[in-house]
Amino acid sequence: MKINFKKTYKFAIKSALYISLFTTGFVLLLMNIFYKNQLKYQVGFGIIFIISVYIFSFLVLQYRVERFIYRRVKKIYDEVSLLQSTTLINQPITTDMETLSREVKKFATDKKLEIEMLEIREQYRREFLGNVSHELKTPLFTVQGYVSTLLDGAMDDKTIRKKYLKRAEKGVERLIYIVEDLDMITKLESGDLDLNITEFNIVELLQNVFDLLEMKADKKKIKLAFESKNLQSLLVKGDKDRIQQVLENLIVNSIKYGREGGLTEVGVVNLTKKKVLIRISDNGEGVEKQNIPRLFERFYRVDKSGTRSEGGSGLGLAIVKHIIEAHKEKVYVESEFGIGSEFSFTLEKAQKPQKPEVK
Repeated sequence: MKINFKKTYKFAIKSALYISLFTTGFVLLLMNIFYKNQLKYQVGFGIIFIISVYIFSFLVLQYRVERFIYRRVKKIYDEVSLLQSTTLINQPITTDMETLSREVKKFATDKKLEIEMLEIREQYRREFLGNVSHELKTPLFTVQGYVSTLLDGAMDDKTIRKKYLKRAEKGVERLIYIVEDLDMITKLESGDLDLNITEFNIVELLQNVFDLLEMKADKKKIKLAFESKNLQSLLVKGDKDRIQQVLENLIVNSIKYGREGGLTEVGVVNLTKKKVLIRISDNGEGVEKQNIPRLFERFYRVDKSGTRSEGGSGLGLAIVKHIIEAHKEKVYVESEFGIGSEFSFTLEKAQKPQKPEVK
């Protein structure tokens, strides 16, 4: 690859000027000492001498600097050019060391950040593949175990056959649940999942979710309640089915990790004239501070024991984040270990139709 060579004359100009001034001054000083009475000749000689020295110094310095820098810097650029993706090689070589140092420093900083990002992504990829493998392996081995048992002779017993087939069916349902959730996240990330934006009553939707999850909450004696008993209807804009999925995931999480006999409260706050904030808070076990930034990652679980006693695909919060971001809204989390957690997200209010003016 041919590399352009960009010349700069600043160094040679300054250096030649310093040399010329010094040598001319020195020569004039000597002439003043030895030829005191010949001022007229001294001035003419000084002018000719300084111009000559300046031109000679400039040419020599510029040539030497170019040769010196070019030979060494070209080697650096040749080595850098091995990285075909770099933008540094597309720029002309400069003999200005300050500019060159700045360019190389920027290049090194960019590459360092790029390497760090690649390392983070590689770590995330390894964790993700490990988590997917673990999530799929558990129900697959469960189904395989029951089917193998039936094939080994248990099929002849009608009672065992029915029981094992039902358990195998649950394992298959869990696999389908995980694959469907992964498919939804993929579509949300790629923008292939179209949102059906309508206006709906968020308070009514919350009440429907409460009714759906009431039995699940009763099993842990957790009370589902609104923060305000006088909560009125409030119209918002969004995909009703997806927002219901968000609410279900967040409330199920609060029940799953809540204390037995605890409380899950939902609040609807008028944030601004155009925005509303939906809050889901609980007094459960909470999350340690270092785990909060990773809560919305796929398959990330605070509990590292590997137990799946609470069920779920491990994708609930990741789906929540992607659905809310698809609405171009924000999702927030606050949690204190041992005290509880609060998840919240914003939605756009439905604009009330303007009343016609009475004339």
